[in-house]
Amino acid sequence: MKLHGYLWVLGSLFCLGACERSNKETPHLSDNGGRIVAPYGSWLSPLSANDVFEQADNVAELQSVDGAIYFSESDGDKQGQVGIKRLDKKGNIADVVPPSFNVKSAVHEYGGAAFLGIGQSLFATKAHDQLFYRFAPNQPPLPLTPNGTRHADCIAYPKGSRIICVREDHRQPGEPKASLVTINLNFAGEGDTFVSGHDFISSPAISPDNSQLAWITWEHPYMPWDNSILWLGDLDRKGQLHNIRKVNTPTDSSVTQPLFSPDGQLYVVSDISNWWNIYRVTAQNTLAPVLNKKAEFAVADWYLGNHNYAFESEKTIIASYMLGSQAALIRLHLDSGLTESLAVDFGEITQVIRGEDAVYFVGAKATPEKGIYKVIGRGTELVYTPNLPKLDPNYISRAKNITFKTGVNQQAYGYFYGPVNPNYTAPHDTRPPLIVMLHGGPTARASLAYRSDIQFWTSRGFAVLDVNFRGSSGFGRAYRQSIYGKWGQADVEDAVNAARYLVDKGWVDGQKLAIRGVSAGGLTVMSSLAFYDVFQAGVSYAGISDFEQLAKSTHKFETGYLDQLIGPYANNQARYRELSPLYHLEGLNEPLLIFQGLRDQIVPPQQSRKIYEALKVRGVPTAYIAYQDEPHGGWKPEHRAAGLETELAFYGQVFNFTPAGKLATLVLDNAAALKPTLVRNQ
Repeated sequence: MKLHGYLWVLGSLFCLGACERSNKETPHLSDNGGRIVAPYGSWLSPLSANDVFEQADNVAELQSVDGAIYFSESDGDKQGQVGIKRLDKKGNIADVVPPSFNVKSAVHEYGGAAFLGIGQSLFATKAHDQLFYRFAPNQPPLPLTPNGTRHADCIAYPKGSRIICVREDHRQPGEPKASLVTINLNFAGEGDTFVSGHDFISSPAISPDNSQLAWITWEHPYMPWDNSILWLGDLDRKGQLHNIRKVNTPTDSSVTQPLFSPDGQLYVVSDISNWWNIYRVTAQNTLAPVLNKKAEFAVADWYLGNHNYAFESEKTIIASYMLGSQAALIRLHLDSGLTESLAVDFGEITQVIRGEDAVYFVGAKATPEKGIYKVIGRGTELVYTPNLPKLDPNYISRAKNITFKTGVNQQAYGYFYGPVNPNYTAPHDTRPPLIVMLHGGPTARASLAYRSDIQFWTSRGFAVLDVNFRGSSGFGRAYRQSIYGKWGQADVEDAVNAARYLVDKGWVDGQKLAIRGVSAGGLTVMSSLAFYDVFQAGVSYAGISDFEQLAKSTHKFETGYLDQLIGPYANNQARYRELSPLYHLEGLNEPLLIFQGLRDQIVPPQQSRKIYEALKVRGVPTAYIAYQDEPHGGWKPEHRAAGLETELAFYGQVFNFTPAGKLATLVLDNAAALKPTLVRNQ
């Protein structure tokens, strides 16, 4: 988030340079160890807001093509645009598609699986126009698909030189139509439809001998992790699809990540046992368990193209899973059912694929280390790393896993990060301010993978709690669905109870509790402030505040999501208003900082502005900052960085400390109404 190119509106201004601070305390040297004694939050950090997002190249998707590994990588120096690179057997890296092309699909709005490599050619979706392009040696990029269509999750199909893709067709009024289509490799055209008649289609997989095709469908009002179906069909010599049959699974279960073994056996991940485990499809079209483990061998499919396992050989599978907070990699021997642990020191493992010589994956650790890894024997080897944050390990806060009571005889989870800075210590008998962080979704999850945005706060003297509230994925189907019928209630209870738990432990200052969130997390922020008197400050990034509006205007992928999370709108209108913080602003009396993109199709800008205006009139300290060209998600790095700096200035005013460094000061409406912060025993 750079400091230009965005719109400041409605009285939310920055005073650049030497602005007056609210806290005049001067840091002084401690008698013990030469560390500077300074209030929590005021510590000088080597990690700037720009560093958080500009040093943020990220490897997303892997593919094995003719002995090389192709991968997509977002470039922090180029506003997060995505290009494609090639890693050869000798470790050489070549740019195949420049970041300026920006490879991103918008199928299901969230995209994923936006490119495919075949031989010397590469095929990719361009973010700007959503056309599917061919990149061939010594030729300009050639668009192959019609305007108004989106494509992703493509696989090679040698019959007739074609590609099989998931298509989302937006050319007609009403909902976009889903299908599986074949696209010619060499010239533009409409293509041929393989599969249609379903609300959603994903995950095509073809057998090694090109004789069978598998895919997944689901229908409204379900999400792919609710109720989804695995299909199987035969491909004849002319490339036509016949004998389509459904694999028998329980109604209340999901399937994901179909994959054929080298000998043509179909495998899939399903949660019929509560946990996403790997299964083999039998000759009777049923599922037989490969491994029963109380762990998640899949993720919620917000994006297409997730891969948690791959065949190392006909008899061995390399698989990644989440077990509570632990991301692990194992080798599974199919004959014996025995497993070998390959790695347990990762915070996140994704994109497990079979290469020509080994299995590869994308891994991220609790430290800045991340990149592409290769499985070698009983271990792993880092073979490529993107541009990484360069933060001294002495400044890195390591998470503590916490479990706390919530709801009615229930529990939730989180990762607690204490303040860490080797140059500072806080005044005697004080506790750090707490920032409770909330992931989006709400069916997403927090992980232990290193996050610079968390270290931005901890290295300045804040404590951070990253919450896996009820409804988060990674803890089994029952936990994932424990928010169903209770969104706007269960997640809010969990955020509040998490903060109370940490105060009771004596780890944080109960008078300096902040809560921040994006989208669904922003809803939890505003609801926590409106319905509870626990937090002293909130920050909402494009936060949802009106369930009624969301039910009427959301995109196709999430059309039925609220039916699960709250209940069908037609029968629950009163409940939708009861849970919407927009209609309960009389209870929101604590300072609130609001960020909003003006091209947001999920949260209308006028909704956030309405909240701002109402709080301003009521005398609540507040500010509203809008970014002219930003949609609901995927904000530019300069805007994200500006947001962090604004937040820091906001917390400084609310909690009465002076942030270190040359930082712009936020002018809050109704700042005179800020409550004096109680400082314990000083």
